[in-house]
Amino acid sequence: MDIEKIRKLSELRTHYKHMPTVREEMRNNLIRMITNKQPLFRDLKGYDDTVIPQIINAIMCGHNMIILGERGQGKSRIIRGLMDLFDEYIPVLAGCPIHDNPLNPVCADCKKNIVIHGDDLLIDWIPRDRRLVEKLATSDVSTADLIGEVDPIKISEGRTLDDETSIHFGLVPRANRGLFAINELPDLAEKIQVALFNVMEERDMQIKGFPVRLPLDVMIVASANPEDYTSRGRIITPLKDRFDAQIKTHYPKDRSIEIEIMEQEARHLPLNGLKSSVPLFIKEILAEMTLQARNSPDISQHSGVSCRATIRSYEAILGSALRRCLELGEKKVVPRITDIEATFPSIAGKLELEYGGKDRKEGEVVEELARRATKVVFDEQFKTDELTSIINSFNNGIGAVVSQSIPSAEYLDGLKNIPGLKDAVKSLVNVECQAEAASAIEFILEGLHLSNKLNKETLNGKFVYK
Repeated sequence: MDIEKIRKLSELRTHYKHMPTVREEMRNNLIRMITNKQPLFRDLKGYDDTVIPQIINAIMCGHNMIILGERGQGKSRIIRGLMDLFDEYIPVLAGCPIHDNPLNPVCADCKKNIVIHGDDLLIDWIPRDRRLVEKLATSDVSTADLIGEVDPIKISEGRTLDDETSIHFGLVPRANRGLFAINELPDLAEKIQVALFNVMEERDMQIKGFPVRLPLDVMIVASANPEDYTSRGRIITPLKDRFDAQIKTHYPKDRSIEIEIMEQEARHLPLNGLKSSVPLFIKEILAEMTLQARNSPDISQHSGVSCRATIRSYEAILGSALRRCLELGEKKVVPRITDIEATFPSIAGKLELEYGGKDRKEGEVVEELARRATKVVFDEQFKTDELTSIINSFNNGIGAVVSQSIPSAEYLDGLKNIPGLKDAVKSLVNVECQAEAASAIEFILEGLHLSNKLNKETLNGKFVYK
């Protein structure tokens, strides 16, 4: 059926006898997707066995949800993913601010218009992306913002204060037949929380002292930090009771998931026609830095360490490698260990130091995270006794100089002059690619240094291994 051809209420009634509620619609579409083996919440990584089954169960039961999680755990992504469970389009009465159901209107103006115009009343079709209303909770959010306010223009037209049609609807009524999402719920003032739970359960509200009963068809989803969503936090108990399902998110449980999220969410830099390649060990180091930060005693774990730390550091290291290629005229963008320093500004802003940073500076903490992460990844790739010939070459007087600004070709002498280095590089990257080989050489040298097998000195902005 071509829905665009249905423009009047009479035409709609010939095709529809009943419009499902939001909860029925989402449940029906969820059942269809599960039956047809269609993927659910495709952009959520690491939640297949934990969070997603809880969301599915909540949708099946038609529950309002509160999603508890620290920053960077995909709470907003979950909320926006719920839109996939809406129909592609739904019919509404034209001009109604609350997207009223043409077959069962609740708005006073719409009821009056049906009496006046009957079956000739016009129909609009709205897409699923217009059925999500989001609001960030702040201390200055008012009842008028969420519920509504008397419209002075309508009053000037002759309507009275106790007339329901004199109301300018707020965000919750405007989410009728859709999803209303409020982020950081405990930041709402208590009197606003009271107004919200009244709408959720009793379906009535008070505006300027007179009650309005409006049976809204809306699902409400909220997010909050677990620390705030407690009896000691900033949430009133009656509102907490109105949420039917409490779903807790978490950070990726292993490094591979962190890497998947990093690759999915990173902004792709324009490379000016150059090709790029990021060795797996570089990705693993960046992900491991974030995992190390989540367990570091130097970093406050109160609000967590966001996945954005990994995502932005990935972008930063690619930017550093791109700058080197442009300056040196190289053709392939490949990050190195010496580029990791370029990620520090991206990571530092996402960490909160314990003890107010009195004992250690922020830069020192991030540098230590990079060293620990590099050592962890190196130990997974190599055992030092497998690299004895490389270590012996340095013990016999060979040295190596590395830097962000050294051309990749200058690293290749090491493959010829240091026994065993070429085989070690081959195990990591394509040794025929100069840029990849240079990256792998830096990784091996730094790993041996962190294993106390090589000394490392800084000289004129370059690093000397010997």
